[in-house]
Amino acid sequence: MPRVNVPDLRFASYDSDGNNHKLSFNSYVGDTNSGREFFISYAKNGNGVPAEFTTYGDTSNVIGSSFNGYGESGNAANDSFKAYSSNSNNPNNNFKNYGSGGNSGIDSFESYRDAANAGSDTFTSYARGSNTGKVNFLNYGKSFNEGTEIFKGYGSQGAKFPSVGFKVYGVNNSFKEYSPKGVNFAGYTKKNGPTTGSLKTSGKTVNKWVEEGKFFRESMLKEGTVMKMPDIRDKMPGRSFLPRSISSKLPFSTKELTELKSIFHAQENSTMEHVIGNTLAECERAPSLGEKKQCVASMEDMIDFAVSILGHNVVVRTTDNVAGSKGEVMIGKVKGINGGRVTKSVSCHQSLYPYLLYYCHSVPKVKVYQADILNVDTKAKINHGVAICHVDTSSWSPGHGAFVALGSGPGLIEVCHWIFENDMTWAMAD
Repeated sequence: MPRVNVPDLRFASYDSDGNNHKLSFNSYVGDTNSGREFFISYAKNGNGVPAEFTTYGDTSNVIGSSFNGYGESGNAANDSFKAYSSNSNNPNNNFKNYGSGGNSGIDSFESYRDAANAGSDTFTSYARGSNTGKVNFLNYGKSFNEGTEIFKGYGSQGAKFPSVGFKVYGVNNSFKEYSPKGVNFAGYTKKNGPTTGSLKTSGKTVNKWVEEGKFFRESMLKEGTVMKMPDIRDKMPGRSFLPRSISSKLPFSTKELTELKSIFHAQENSTMEHVIGNTLAECERAPSLGEKKQCVASMEDMIDFAVSILGHNVVVRTTDNVAGSKGEVMIGKVKGINGGRVTKSVSCHQSLYPYLLYYCHSVPKVKVYQADILNVDTKAKINHGVAICHVDTSSWSPGHGAFVALGSGPGLIEVCHWIFENDMTWAMAD
């Protein structure tokens, strides 16, 4: 389930009681946004099972995640876990146990929340009560923007093993219990004191969880600038608008959630129920300072809202196609709407819902630009982009991805972004 918006996933068990059967799990819920995931059991009670898990929750935004058991009570196992919640933003993770009660195995965990931003994580136990040959943990909590990590137990509860290695343990963490014998900490970085090992970051590492090019400064919108283009492809499922004659008759409020669940066959605690509830809550949320907003379920509603804010002398604009996504592009000719001065606009962004729904809003002090997008090598035009620059960011959160990516704070800089595929902005005609 990669690239899911507001996931609500549960994976109960993967290959318990296996015998000499190699297990491999490449990726679970990578690049997801604002949801929660549960993985209850992986390779429990295995015998001679080499188990591999490559990534879990990689590059995710504001996720809540639980992993209950990995290789529990295994015999002669050879388990590895390469990355958990790396490059994520504000994660809230709970990893309950890894290799507990194991016998004569080799366990390794390469990276836990590497290059993550903020968040609050808990790792309950690793190799608890095990009788094993070798246990390694390469990196825990080496975050560029510290969150809070609690590691409750490492090799505790009577564990017996000749070799335990823990190479990097990051800042603002607590370690409650670990085996007094045979444990080696190669690097333990403390927040306000002497350190062993080092915590190295660079500009690219610091901004890793925010896709490069997603936010940029107004000064970059000039002919000849070479910049990274984010992935502007529409990742929402294909849906259609309903005619207003139909959409206007459907319930649309959290008070009518029971009726909506019946209409769309949404089971109790299902993903569909959470999708409907989350979108309705966002649509009913009070507008932010200076914002005017409306969720629209038909083209007629969208046009009426745009005209109510901007008047009738208005056109809709969007980026022509997705060419240039995830690559370097060159900016060609640039044109500012209203001469590049602050102007009124209405932006409409897709929301996840059973039928096509847009969240449309107008915020104060924005500039709208159109720009040709060129191939860097040939200088040929490959796209025509529309970008919005927010001049006033004073009401934005200090943890907003734009400030993490650009290195500033609320009210100190303007922030620009492209209009992605199938999103649009309404503004005055040329």
